[in-house]
Amino acid sequence: MSNKSNWIYNKLLEYYGDLGWWPGNSYEIMVGAVLVQNTAWGNVERSLANFGGRLTPEYVEALPLDELIRHIYPSGFYSAKAVCLKNVTAWYQQYGYSVETVQQQPQGKIRRELLSIKGIGQETADAILLYVFYFPAFVVDAYIKRLAERLSVPVELEYKPLQTYFTEGLEKDAILFGKYHILILEHGKRHCRKKPVCGGCPFINECDFPKRQKSMPLQ
Repeated sequence: MSNKSNWIYNKLLEYYGDLGWWPGNSYEIMVGAVLVQNTAWGNVERSLANFGGRLTPEYVEALPLDELIRHIYPSGFYSAKAVCLKNVTAWYQQYGYSVETVQQQPQGKIRRELLSIKGIGQETADAILLYVFYFPAFVVDAYIKRLAERLSVPVELEYKPLQTYFTEGLEKDAILFGKYHILILEHGKRHCRKKPVCGGCPFINECDFPKRQKSMPLQ
């Protein structure tokens, strides 16, 4: 292999074990993927709770925009996110709100359609492709960019180069990509934070962060 992707995955798997990934309600995951943009997951959970167990595409389709805004208020950017939710729900309605019907379409076609919806960028589109429809789409998020920077991967820290780097040499499989992403999220929460916890990190010998800290001049 020309990169470290397989090595990174195996290192994470050895350290954390198989964390798996357990997709839940498909539409709730879709909504969560939109709401989590630029906010903490705890705020998304409060928004989801405001639906009182009624979170279905039919319910959101029928809900007046101002009421939808009140439901998702804790997630911030609520006006733009409410419009996005209306639009992605309308898109999903074209497929009869059916995961199986979407799965029958080419992955590239569905990705292009999602990206055409205002408010859905590459990360959100790939999260929906992977966790809602089980397409083999690798999600590149802030945790992955941070890990890539600290491990000095030899590519630009942009979406497509990182996506190519982390999937090169791996089987194009939704379960594998989902497990890999979950492992990186776990690592980002435990060790590779903005202010990292280097003690016990499985990449302590390869990471550039401790080296940079040692080389910083004393204040």
